[in-house]
Amino acid sequence: MKKQSKKRAAAALIRPLLRGTGRLFAGAVVFSLLNTVLSASLPQIIRVAVDSVFAGRPLPGRLGKLLAPVLADPPRALLLAAGATLLTAALAGLCSYLGQMGIARGSEAFVKSLRDRLFEHIQKLPFSWHSRNQTGEIIQRCTSDVEVIRQFVSTQLLQVFRIVFLVAVSLGAMFSMDRKISLIACAFLPAVGAYSCVFHFKIARRFRTADEAEGQLSADVQENLTGVRVVRAFGRERFEIGRFDKLNERFSRLWIRLGSLLSLYWGTSDLIIGLQVLTVTVAGIAETVGGGITLGEFLAFVFYNSTLAWPIRSLGRVLSEMSKAGVSAERVAEILAAEEEKDPPGALEPPMDGDIAFRHVTFGYGGQEPVLKGVDFTIPAGSTFAVLGGTGSGKSTLAHLLDRLYELPPECGSITVGGVGISKIKLSHLRRNVGIVLQEPFLFSRTILENIRAARPGATREEVRRAARAACVDGDIEAFADGYDTMVGERGVTLSGGQKQRVAIARMLLQRAPILIFDDSLSAVDAETDARIRAALRQSLGGATVILISHRITTLMQADRILVLDRGKVAELGTHEELVRRDGIYRKIYEIQMNGADRALLREGEARDGV
Repeated sequence: MKKQSKKRAAAALIRPLLRGTGRLFAGAVVFSLLNTVLSASLPQIIRVAVDSVFAGRPLPGRLGKLLAPVLADPPRALLLAAGATLLTAALAGLCSYLGQMGIARGSEAFVKSLRDRLFEHIQKLPFSWHSRNQTGEIIQRCTSDVEVIRQFVSTQLLQVFRIVFLVAVSLGAMFSMDRKISLIACAFLPAVGAYSCVFHFKIARRFRTADEAEGQLSADVQENLTGVRVVRAFGRERFEIGRFDKLNERFSRLWIRLGSLLSLYWGTSDLIIGLQVLTVTVAGIAETVGGGITLGEFLAFVFYNSTLAWPIRSLGRVLSEMSKAGVSAERVAEILAAEEEKDPPGALEPPMDGDIAFRHVTFGYGGQEPVLKGVDFTIPAGSTFAVLGGTGSGKSTLAHLLDRLYELPPECGSITVGGVGISKIKLSHLRRNVGIVLQEPFLFSRTILENIRAARPGATREEVRRAARAACVDGDIEAFADGYDTMVGERGVTLSGGQKQRVAIARMLLQRAPILIFDDSLSAVDAETDARIRAALRQSLGGATVILISHRITTLMQADRILVLDRGKVAELGTHEELVRRDGIYRKIYEIQMNGADRALLREGEARDGV
């Protein structure tokens, strides 16, 4: 029942993509059927030529009367038969060309729509979906599985109609000439059909397993290439090679099993078809010798039987490819069935410069133990709010929930901006007004200028430079040979960790959002650069509400209020001076971190800021 529902879901999701290509597919089917009719008429031309020209047997009915004058002149009749054969073959070739052109255009238009739909849909899926699914697996479904579907639509789909029609035309012509031999030819069809159906289900199961193994292999390669610096740094090359070898061996073994099954099918079906051809040929010779059929009819029977053997054999190929395409369609449909991020009915676009309030927020990832437990605090509008806590205390989760990268269930508390619940705010409006630099900044494989402009594509070069200066990265960029036009390697690999973080900060500042979140985004820079960036930010942020998340006390201590999280709960909340006077977590961290160098740097920063 579950399998049937998956198939129905796949058909329901993919069927709309065929809209607009129906005429192309219909035209391809029509031309393919015409090609079949014309090809099936060739044996009749040969039969007439052999029986009436060479054997002198008159044709029955009106056709015989019409062609009697021509058949009386054998050389002229042979030329006419040759001309008719060439014309029929030429028309069949033309129909085949037009049919293939139609199916090629239709299938490419269909697959283009499928790729566009997939990419658009993936862009709208929530961050939580992406965190649950491996990137390599997603890529494999969007490439290999889509290619399997394309191959079926472009080649095998047309064959389904052609096979059915060709079998009907061939059997009709054979029964019109001799019923006994035709019944002998038909006797093998049920066996081949049943045999093909059994293998259809076996091939589908094995292909799904092999396809999933390919997804795991792709995910491993993608993960290895993404983390190539870690692999090199820890000398894990041999381990990674061994891991890949095991996955690759399993993948190869599964495809060998699938190939063995297909080989068994083709070998057995060839044997059955060979027996059918042999039986029909022997029966045809016996009938011809006994005078049951003419020599021309025997030759036509041989041709039709050979033609009949092709669709019978192709039935297995069509069914095996249909099995693969069905599995791939289900895997693609699973992505398309994933629920997109949606705005609630009547979504609001309120001002985003109000107080931010977390009320009794409890949240866990994927049904696991809650990361946040009853968190309750308010961030006044226009203030700088800092968050401090150990690893796993829920600091980044606060940022993720505020930007709705993860949805907070209604029964798990509320988050409001200016008194409006963020679940009621239009997503595009919320994210346009909440700038965030994540803990692991991501840069695209484009120029530095394009990376910073990603937040606001219409920004001028001077605006980009101002944002870069505020992030203290302008000097580093100008030191490159191509300046802002320097190409950034994949995932920003050509830049240092600190440079990547500062470029990401410049990108966020260019957004000009009223709420700015720095999620441990200064961890890769030294303390002196950290102080310079904070000083520049204080001058450029204006009235924005700033949320600083960090492990470094010097980054947080000048905030208006500081929240200390401990195991998902609010442990302390207050100003730096208030928290230092208390004998709590903040004071302990402060005493550990504030060594002589940090105190000197702090005094230097205060003097520079006029404090």
